[in-house]
Amino acid sequence: MWNLPPTDTVLQVLSLVALAAQAMTAALAAGRRSMDWMGVAMVSCVTALGGGTIRDILLQHYPLVWVQNPSLLALTAIASLLTIPVARLVHRLNLAFLVLDAIGLVVFTMAGCDVAWQKDASLPIVIVATGCAGGVLRDILCNEVPLLFRAELYASVSVITGLFYTTAFGLRLNDQIWTVLTFVLGFTLRLLAIRYKWEMPKFVFRGEEE
Repeated sequence: MWNLPPTDTVLQVLSLVALAAQAMTAALAAGRRSMDWMGVAMVSCVTALGGGTIRDILLQHYPLVWVQNPSLLALTAIASLLTIPVARLVHRLNLAFLVLDAIGLVVFTMAGCDVAWQKDASLPIVIVATGCAGGVLRDILCNEVPLLFRAELYASVSVITGLFYTTAFGLRLNDQIWTVLTFVLGFTLRLLAIRYKWEMPKFVFRGEEE
């Protein structure tokens, strides 16, 4: 699907889970803005597939994954629409949103690393673009300050995850085992950052005080 090593079926499966998870975060965000069902589906598709699309266009990595596999559009749209009835039964939507977003952040980071490796691209740039861009697009479309700029450690988690994952390339480690280890590391780190409010230093400026 992502032109990954053929043995890495674990990342293939995780990528499908991440697409659905990111679509669901977009549906929840769109619901807060009272969008209609078409708007929910559109925002979800942009969120789930937007980061990878931006990465592939910048790196001239074609064909785009959703063009090559149109079924991924159906997957994201269906996942978003299924979120609508489920959301009414879930009381802690914010926690569900953050957990699903963490899944997408970590898995898309790993997928971006594989593409960067194939294209000899600058790894840190591709890591952040792939892992974070979809969420930024989601928040902009929903008229919110992107989670990347206001939440606990976010881009940092993506970078750490990517650097850990890519060590397997040079060490020739087992693809599937290393994929699982990387996912556990990145997902746990993001959840710990949320739980304990780990943040980068903030710049607060309100002008001259009278």
